[in-house]
Amino acid sequence: MKLLISRRLPDTVMATAAARFDMTCRQTTLPMTPDDCVAALGDYDVVIPTLGDAFGAASFAAVPSPRCRLLANFGVGYNHIDVAAASAEGIAVTNTPGAVTDATADIALTLILMTARRAGEGERLLRSGGWTGWHPTQMLGMHVTGRTVAIIGMGRIGQAIARRCHFGFGCRIVYASRSPKTLDFPAEAMGLEAALGVADIVVLAVPATPQTRHMMDAGMLAAMQPHAILVNIARGDVVDETALIAALRAGVIAGAGLDVYEFEPAVPDALIAMENVTLLPHLGTAALEVREAMGCMALDNVIALAEGRDLPNPV
Repeated sequence: MKLLISRRLPDTVMATAAARFDMTCRQTTLPMTPDDCVAALGDYDVVIPTLGDAFGAASFAAVPSPRCRLLANFGVGYNHIDVAAASAEGIAVTNTPGAVTDATADIALTLILMTARRAGEGERLLRSGGWTGWHPTQMLGMHVTGRTVAIIGMGRIGQAIARRCHFGFGCRIVYASRSPKTLDFPAEAMGLEAALGVADIVVLAVPATPQTRHMMDAGMLAAMQPHAILVNIARGDVVDETALIAALRAGVIAGAGLDVYEFEPAVPDALIAMENVTLLPHLGTAALEVREAMGCMALDNVIALAEGRDLPNPV
């Protein structure tokens, strides 16, 4: 079975893949181009794509009789793959849920604390030589303990974030979700605007779908409180970046913590220039153990296909 890995994975994963399959790995860290995607569908039995490898409808239309039988996505988000178009060509799509949950939740807490306590701003001040010493009103930020946190999207990751906020910081949890949830911690279900309106901290943890694109637009940002901060660890296009920049400039909200961007890897200069914005380079799952677990999960789906078993993680 011929396997293409779109970008190099941790060494342990690569060794396992090489031992089981006729493996090829692209020698670049850049996403696959449309031509790469078309060629992969025709030349390989399985592809392990990841973020930015755009297997859209046009890619499938260009290969009427694809050799490929599985796109085993490395990552939980798969908005870069047109699943319906893949299915129409008899190509299964899987992802890596569960493996990413805790690491992504940890990054959400990192962004909450850095933004609320102005940690990035403080580090820049110190490194630039501008710190003149402690004083009682220096860089006063938001005290996180006991605050109201709105989780928008109460799936695995949303729940992991909520648990950290509730049990770790005594926060009141409110949430907006597509479906009712049975939770093992106190939380209040609300409509989206209501949740935004009562929260001190808003965390976006929804999947990237056509329905969630730009869900945080100018109107939803205006529903937040002026002292509140917005954290996004979902996908970049969940937030209308133009509206976010305008809201931050106008003081509609107090700050933002972002790990993902609408036109990633491009980040608007306006966001980079703002001291009240924490910017991370998509670090959500960037821990070796986590990336190894994601790779093993992707390979489990490939091995299941090779052995004629049901796929463990179909989307």
